[in-house]
Amino acid sequence: MKSSLRAPAIALLPAGMITFICFYLFIAWTFAISLTGSQLLPSWDFVGLAQYERLFASARWWTALRNMAIYGTLFITGCLSLGYLLAILIDRGVRAEGAYRTIFMLPLSMSFVVTGIIWQWMLNPGLGIQQAVRGLGWEDFAFNWLVRADRSIYTVVLAGIWQQSGLCMALFLAGLRGVDPNIWKAAKVDGIPTWRVYASIITPMLRPVFFTAAILLFSLVVKSFDLVVALTGGGPGFASDLPARFVMEHILNRQELGLGAAGACMMLATIAAVVGPYLYAEIRQKKGG
Repeated sequence: MKSSLRAPAIALLPAGMITFICFYLFIAWTFAISLTGSQLLPSWDFVGLAQYERLFASARWWTALRNMAIYGTLFITGCLSLGYLLAILIDRGVRAEGAYRTIFMLPLSMSFVVTGIIWQWMLNPGLGIQQAVRGLGWEDFAFNWLVRADRSIYTVVLAGIWQQSGLCMALFLAGLRGVDPNIWKAAKVDGIPTWRVYASIITPMLRPVFFTAAILLFSLVVKSFDLVVALTGGGPGFASDLPARFVMEHILNRQELGLGAAGACMMLATIAAVVGPYLYAEIRQKKGG
């Protein structure tokens, strides 16, 4: 007798398609919630764009966006520059290459929470670098960025670069190892300086690697939450707050689900506004030959 049991229709779909559908369903659900007055739990009292009006009227939200712009610009630039420099130095054939790669990649094995705690100890004016230098006799030395409202966001930048530059180094090193050795031989015969080869030939060849690394770093910038919480707690006050922390705090602590959903939608719009034009240009360039 044939079994009357049948597998659910969704089980017959490829895993990638299921993930794709669920991803966009969650985006649609978040946007729908942002149009309601939801607080602790979802409710379907439609309020239009009222949550977005509240969001844009919040000085804290604009502070978080400004901090994300500062953090994102310095973090991405710093990681790409330092990672590329480290990759070039290792690619030039330094001794103990394996040891250097391990040292530079070690911070990447730590979570952002651990990184934040380590740097919180290092930057604490009473326990870290400032106290250590003063103990050596420089009594006037001051490095109290962690407790200064105008400098606290830069401590997040330092901690982020320290952790993620190893990832960029690995990506760039893989790209450098894929360069045709004949390029170097031809440059040596023509007497072209090494720095000129990197600047005019190698770096343009690594454009896809730069793009990949930048996208990965940008995704970390937009969703940065645990590093800020562990390092500064968003303070002093809200001086180092970021959009992800703003969203999570309003959803989990302040029971403002609708407002938090509006913030999450604006974070997605930020990603689309930055990445979308570049992807469009890349696709057009490939189609054009």
